[in-house]
Amino acid sequence: MLPSSALLQEIPGVERTLAAVIIAELGVDMSVFQSVSHLASCAGVCPGNNESAGRRKTSRIPKGNVYLKTALVEAANSAARAKGTYLRDKFYRLKARRGYKRAAVATAHKILVSIYHMLSQNVSYDDLGDLYLDNLNKHHLTRNLVHRLERLGYSVTLTLQQEAA
Repeated sequence: MLPSSALLQEIPGVERTLAAVIIAELGVDMSVFQSVSHLASCAGVCPGNNESAGRRKTSRIPKGNVYLKTALVEAANSAARAKGTYLRDKFYRLKARRGYKRAAVATAHKILVSIYHMLSQNVSYDDLGDLYLDNLNKHHLTRNLVHRLERLGYSVTLTLQQEAA
């Protein structure tokens, strides 16, 4: 059984000082929070859902714990620079659609969810890898890549590669 700070340092972007700040603000007992959603709300990194009559409106993130939110966003910015990780891939996909700051807050939310599960169940961090999101829907990815190449003027023929024995 690893100490809590050592568990948190397994997350990309979380170093010793940042792990100490997170433990100081949250504690190590996650039974204080009813669920991970309540923890995200207290931290101020919960996703907003401001919708009325089918129209989505803009909303700000809640105030929450300023010190914890700052630490999590700092961890998200560091995780975005860690090569070959799920958090980096998720950050850049969100950044392309929503912008830098929203991607940073969303990645901070992902890190907080990981922290909650790691501390409540005392398990190590399991990185999904940078190809996880690509492997979820290969057909969708290949179709988009073929369309992009055709827009550039290439003719594309796809053949399935035989698996190496």
